[in-house]
Amino acid sequence: MRLTMRRLRLKTVWLIVLPFLWFAAPTPRLIGIGVCLAVIGLWIRGWSAGTIHKDQEVTTTGPYAFTRNPLYLGSAFIGLGVALAGGHWIWPLLFLTFYAVVYSRTMRGEVGHLTELFPDTYSEYAANVPFFFPRPTPWRGGGGSDSAHSGFRWAQYRRNKEWEASLGVLAAFLFLGAKAVFGP
Repeated sequence: MRLTMRRLRLKTVWLIVLPFLWFAAPTPRLIGIGVCLAVIGLWIRGWSAGTIHKDQEVTTTGPYAFTRNPLYLGSAFIGLGVALAGGHWIWPLLFLTFYAVVYSRTMRGEVGHLTELFPDTYSEYAANVPFFFPRPTPWRGGGGSDSAHSGFRWAQYRRNKEWEASLGVLAAFLFLGAKAVFGP
C-alpha cells in the first residue's frame, strides 16, 4: 500500500487525537465556542463538497470564488473548534502546528496537480483567488466551472461523502460533552 499524503495526514492525526481524548478537560463554555466554530467549518466544507468536481474542472464558483482551498479552510474551523473545546491551550497549539505543517504541504501539492491538469485555467484562477484566506468578494472571471457543474448539488455532496465529517464532529462533541458532564 502506497503512503500518500492523504493517508499520512489521516494516520498522523491519531497521534494527536488519542492523547486529546484522554487528557481533554472540556467545559460547557468551551464546548459551546467549539461547536460554533465547528458548525461554521462543516458549513464551509459542505458547501465546498457539494460544489467541487475533482479532476474534472477547475471549480471557480461557490466557495471556490473566495478561496482556492475552502475544504481545508472548513477543516481548520472544525479542528480549531474541537481543539478549543478540549479545555487547555496546548490543544489549539498542537492542532495549528499540525495543520500548518501537514495541510500547507497538501495544498501546495494540489497546486501542482491542478496546474498540470488545467494549466491555463488554473493559472488565471490562482492569480485572482487567494490560496487560503478568502477574498471579500467572489471572483467572477475565468473559464473554470461550466454551467452543467456550477453550483451546489446534494448529489455531489453525497458523492464526496462529506456527511462523514459531520458524523466525526458529532462524535467528538458527544464525547467531549459526556466528559464535561461525567468527568474523566
